[in-house]
Amino acid sequence: MKAIKNKVQLIGHLGADPEFKILKESQLANMRLAVNDRYKNAKGEWVEETQWFSLVAWAKLALFAEKYLLKGSEIAVEGRLLTKAYTDKNAIKRVSTDIIVSDILILSKKNAVAKELV
Repeated sequence: MKAIKNKVQLIGHLGADPEFKILKESQLANMRLAVNDRYKNAKGEWVEETQWFSLVAWAKLALFAEKYLLKGSEIAVEGRLLTKAYTDKNAIKRVSTDIIVSDILILSKKNAVAKELV
């Protein structure tokens, strides 16, 4: 268990096409991942819940995301959590948590093939 310190694995659908940026020394792709959960509540009723996660991919993974991923693509990601504190434009202190992606697996082949042909 020593190697498992800050590791996240998620499967979900992209809420939009990746936002790709070229920086001075690298490439960056920002993505939003929707992860759906379904469970029975105390009354025995099915409840569906969606949680949104911010993904950040760098370098080769950013290029991969820009080339092959589209809104709606189902993907599996692995990465680590990075929490940042900042002050917004209204001087309110905020905290955000991103997932720094270390691996991406495309689960829906339809979207990947469609973008590759465009």
